[in-house]
Amino acid sequence: MIEKDFVKEGLRRTRIDEYLETKLERAGYGGMDIQVTPVGTMVIVYAEKPGMVIGRGGKTVRSITKTLQNNFDLENPQVEVKEVKVPELNPRIMAHKCVSMLQRGMQFRRVAYANIRRIMNAGAQGVEITISGKIRGSRSACAKFHDGYIKKCGEPSIKHVKEGFATVTLKPGVLGIYVRIMPPEVILPDYVEISEPEAVDVLAEEPSVSEEVIETEIQEEITGEDILEELSEEAEVEEITEEAEIEEITEEAEAEAVTETEDAQTDSL
Repeated sequence: MIEKDFVKEGLRRTRIDEYLETKLERAGYGGMDIQVTPVGTMVIVYAEKPGMVIGRGGKTVRSITKTLQNNFDLENPQVEVKEVKVPELNPRIMAHKCVSMLQRGMQFRRVAYANIRRIMNAGAQGVEITISGKIRGSRSACAKFHDGYIKKCGEPSIKHVKEGFATVTLKPGVLGIYVRIMPPEVILPDYVEISEPEAVDVLAEEPSVSEEVIETEIQEEITGEDILEELSEEAEVEEITEEAEIEEITEEAEAEAVTETEDAQTDSL
């Protein structure tokens, strides 16, 4: 039946994922993807350190390819390694980093807050780290640490939120680390963008009727003032010319009087 084929394929993918996770733990394993092609089966491995996945002279890749073909019944498997550009945004890598820090004896609170700070500094919208197990004593407990905004239910939480899980064995018992990250490029359905209003060029607009009337009135006032100024200037010029004529007449009269007095003196002599 078709349902059995889906279940069988899902189990095989899970087994391959677990095998690669244990095999490439030191390389910063960040997940895998299987693509069936006409040539064979393409297995894409995402890792923080691709060099450790390839190995010296391709030894590790060849051993992985051989194991996939013999143990997991993949037809002509081809392994392709891709580097994770931002490891802080990969929840599986960050979960394994939490595991390594706990194995070194660090306190779980310090581990959680340190990794949350790294994830948020990488640009994530939100992050949640859950550490469960014997973290405080002999009884099991669960501690959640979160920062930013992250969806916890509905389709956005399934579609956009990335999840990673890892386990670590300590002296008190086994601890589980569950990391959920909302990447920075996620656009939620309820996101609303408010655009700024467009700048309107006031000078480019045509003047209205009221503006035209005001402009004509201003022009009329200006022309009236110009006429008054011209008339006042003409009157001043006329006054100046009249004063000059009067001065000329008085000067001529004085000159005639002087000449008459001189003539009278000469006659008396």
